[in-house]
Amino acid sequence: MTGPDARGRCVANRLPAASRRHTTGVTIDTPVNLREVGRLRVLEALHAAPRISRPELVRVTGLSRATVSSLVADLITVGLVTEEAHREGAEVPAARRTGRPAQTLSLVPSAGYAIGADIGHQHVRVILSDLFGTVLWEHWVAKDVDRAPGETLDLVAVLVGRALQEAGVDRERVLGIGAGIASPVEKGSGELGAEGIMPGWVGLHLTDELRGRTGLPVRVTNDANAGALAELMYGAGRQVDDMVYIRLSAGIGAGIVSNGRLLLGARGLAGEIGHLPLVTDGLICRCGNRGCLETVASPVAIARLLSQSWGRQIAARDLLALIKQRNTGALRAVRDAGDAVGRALAALVTLLNPRLVVVGGDLAAAGEDLLEPLRAGIGRHTLPSAARGIEIVTGGLGAGAEVRGAAGLVLSAAPQLLA
Repeated sequence: MTGPDARGRCVANRLPAASRRHTTGVTIDTPVNLREVGRLRVLEALHAAPRISRPELVRVTGLSRATVSSLVADLITVGLVTEEAHREGAEVPAARRTGRPAQTLSLVPSAGYAIGADIGHQHVRVILSDLFGTVLWEHWVAKDVDRAPGETLDLVAVLVGRALQEAGVDRERVLGIGAGIASPVEKGSGELGAEGIMPGWVGLHLTDELRGRTGLPVRVTNDANAGALAELMYGAGRQVDDMVYIRLSAGIGAGIVSNGRLLLGARGLAGEIGHLPLVTDGLICRCGNRGCLETVASPVAIARLLSQSWGRQIAARDLLALIKQRNTGALRAVRDAGDAVGRALAALVTLLNPRLVVVGGDLAAAGEDLLEPLRAGIGRHTLPSAARGIEIVTGGLGAGAEVRGAAGLVLSAAPQLLA
């Protein structure tokens, strides 16, 4: 069975219906009733395309015309699907340029909603989006998160309630909450591997904690995976199936997409590139190792270096202003960081052969001052044939990538949840 295209509104899902998994690696129990299987196929096809006709549904799903017509009629009756005449000016296939215009079908955007929560080290951001990922409500709060898990999760629950109330959305229409957090997340259990990273969160099961506070289904991943999913679904990665998203903020992590799916690893911990040792006898990282990429290339590390060099306190939030002023010291520090990131990414490029590297997080705003040495670092340390043709760009979604990807955890499984 062919599932939704990763370039559309959900991630490609090509496994047999009986063992289907969504992009977080969690098994989705699908119906065994043949009619319900057919309903799922139709919903998957509708979710993959903005608009689609009945004949196209027959072709895509492999179901008979009579079955498709019956299932579509049912979905229209329950308010999941709407039908409209072919839009004037839209391209019409040659085979249909005579006779009655085809009616096109689409999912009703308000048939389901998803909530996204981005829990960083110093902030909480929550959004409410419709079935197509359109953001209907958003709020950001500065918050010292690392040592205050209870307060932080209470705040998330309050923001979820505000979102539903202010947007006028019935809780029963919410398919779930997706949460991205600046910590490694164990696949399946949702337990946080936050040792040395978010001290107050060690061993906490975020899935259970948020479900208990909100009464809604919860899916959890780390922030880099959430950013990768957002760029794949809505941003710079929409036209590719193999990419690496690297988040350069207080922490550094990578989200890896292979063949249109997030690559999570056996325990969900793939992509922790910030903790690759890069400098022999370097600074001790908060993970306990020495000389990790995060100790030389995060905004915090760059600010620390400048503070030591200049003899005055420089905060990470000051870096972009210094770069805009073309401060030579700040530019050199950012370029050195870009080279270090490029050397670390070179290993991933050689191993995974992505077509695209997307740079996100706070430091991405440095633009070409960061990307130029990053490209050079990859070029110098990567197998030449692997580096050939690779594109390296900043993300298309800015600071909103992680929270939109968190909501995308839910939306990528929308057909199964609606079925």
